[in-house]
Amino acid sequence: MFCGCNNVIPKIIIGVLILFIILLVIAVINNSNNQITPNILVATAQSGDNTTTGTTSIKFSQNQIVEGTALSHTDGSDEININETGIYQISYQLYGVQDVSGTFNFNAVLVVNNNPVQNTFNESAVIRNTTSNRETLTSTVILKLQAGDVLKLNGVSIEDIVYENARIDIEKIA
Repeated sequence: MFCGCNNVIPKIIIGVLILFIILLVIAVINNSNNQITPNILVATAQSGDNTTTGTTSIKFSQNQIVEGTALSHTDGSDEININETGIYQISYQLYGVQDVSGTFNFNAVLVVNNNPVQNTFNESAVIRNTTSNRETLTSTVILKLQAGDVLKLNGVSIEDIVYENARIDIEKIA
């Protein structure tokens, strides 16, 4: 008996292999297109960037890292623009110095659209009668921000504190 199956089976196997290769190529292309682009901004302030004493909004003269499009900042500005709605992790360091001995105290707060975010208020200890009137405040918070929001870091003090250095690291995490 002759059924002619000997020619059909190799053609089916070749067809299945070609289909498998096509699906594999599509999966690789699709996987490479689904990689998440990081959205990170790291800005720093150097000595001389913030000459206003007491309570002031901190200016950042240098963008160290800018990845993605969710965040933007112009060098020398105190405003960080939120371009995409999401959840953001925000970390900062704010270094304050006072030239005279005596009471030394300063605080920091994050401000969104010119409104202080109360649960981000960071209060330093009060130092009295010391020869080293300098301190660094650090904090990390997670905030839900909307596209169009403007974020600022404010130093808060009734004393003549100079904010010599600062750094802010922001990452969109969701």
